[in-house]
Amino acid sequence: MKPNIKNIPEGYHVVTPCLTLKDSRKAVAFYEKAFAAQELEVFPSPDGKGTMHATIRIGDSILMMGDERPECDCRSAESLGGSPIGMYIYVPDVDAAFKQAVEAGATVMMPVEDMFWGDRCGTLKDPFGYTWTLAMHTRDLTEKEIQEGARSFFTTAAKS
Repeated sequence: MKPNIKNIPEGYHVVTPCLTLKDSRKAVAFYEKAFAAQELEVFPSPDGKGTMHATIRIGDSILMMGDERPECDCRSAESLGGSPIGMYIYVPDVDAAFKQAVEAGATVMMPVEDMFWGDRCGTLKDPFGYTWTLAMHTRDLTEKEIQEGARSFFTTAAKS
């Protein structure tokens, strides 16, 4: 490696999520509206009928995506009926960000509420099958306080 070349490109973190979608261009447009994402680059597929690769920035994080390619066993959450992968995004005002995402077309999975670990958060599902938890940290807690809060939370949840 050349001495002036960084092994992690400028603006990237060590881990960069990469989503597979049926239509990455629609997803980029949704993420711009829902999460104030900034489109960084979009490379069309060689046949010109889709997106081979797209990169967006949400806050200080990069997210990559591309259209599904079933012939290469690369399928979207839409085609699979959901995804076990979810994104957790810290924002300055979770209530406003959550409202913005819902207005852009996200579906509420869990409304915004204060959580036992010190975050205020809510979970949404985007139109493409991925879940997004929007959060803001509101309280610094000790490990003991978190464990006590978790016990109380799960005891209450088991009763409902």
